[in-house]
Amino acid sequence: MSTDMKESPARAPRGPGFPARPGAREKLARLDVKLSPYLYIAPFFVVFAIVGLFPLLYTGYVSLFDWELIEDDPEFIGLENYATLLVDAQFWKVLVNTVSIFLLSSIPQIIIAVLIAYFLNSRLRAPTVWRVSVLLPYVASLVALGIIFANLFGPQFGLVNAILETFGIDPIQWQADRFSSHVAIAVMVNWRWTGYNALIILAAMQAIPKDLYEAAVVDGASSVRRFFSITLPLLRPTLIFVVVTSTIGGLQIFTEPKLFSEMPGSNNGGATNQFQTVTLYMYQSAFEQQDFGYASAIAWVLFVIIIVIAIINFLITRRLAGTGSQR
Repeated sequence: MSTDMKESPARAPRGPGFPARPGAREKLARLDVKLSPYLYIAPFFVVFAIVGLFPLLYTGYVSLFDWELIEDDPEFIGLENYATLLVDAQFWKVLVNTVSIFLLSSIPQIIIAVLIAYFLNSRLRAPTVWRVSVLLPYVASLVALGIIFANLFGPQFGLVNAILETFGIDPIQWQADRFSSHVAIAVMVNWRWTGYNALIILAAMQAIPKDLYEAAVVDGASSVRRFFSITLPLLRPTLIFVVVTSTIGGLQIFTEPKLFSEMPGSNNGGATNQFQTVTLYMYQSAFEQQDFGYASAIAWVLFVIIIVIAIINFLITRRLAGTGSQR
């Protein structure tokens, strides 16, 4: 056999119909396109893992121990803290207090926020000044907030009781009475957060197409009819978002009742825990009674409650969105 026949046939040159093999630079470019988005969002997940996920998991770990503040060798007790919590009468009382304050604050807050947003969405002179003014309570100092409402709801020389006396109404013991203390704390919450939610709703209102209002005016719809037939239905996703965030914040309320506790005659939720919330009870268990294990169990039960309510709100949101798309 000849030498020419043993040689391998030469490779046919690649024509126009055959794509060229990617070079090293092109491979790096494709790899960059695939990996760059993950690298851009990686800092968020790293920070979340350090300051969010790790404390959450470590709190669950601590809840399984009889862990005191200065104890070097905590004792593993399993789910005993959770079993004690379920039969703790004070926990159920503070949970009712938390839900009561949440309902007294969130329901009026959302209604007033919608009305303020509707007012700001109308034709006003100097609209920026009005929008900044409704946000001032949110940026005000919390210490100043406590001083102001201490003077307003003082049991003896408070401004609210002075106004009630002018109408012949007996003074109200804002700290001693359970329901009255819930109302006072709810007013503090509404004062701080109503303007913030109003601006969120205002942004959603301004995104509604003007053509819908113009068509409704041509059809002879009044302003009230336009509000209930156009504005509110199109604000539904934003209102659900506001309800969800208000629910999460309301169940974690700490600052307002703590400031209310610093008023004369109160002590960390009242003498009989009449306005003590779940977070205040957790704070008391951890830093006053120095029972970190029990406080961690309270934190995890509160976390589960918030997750359940968030899932319910998500299902409601998805159902309403599906109903709207079918229409």
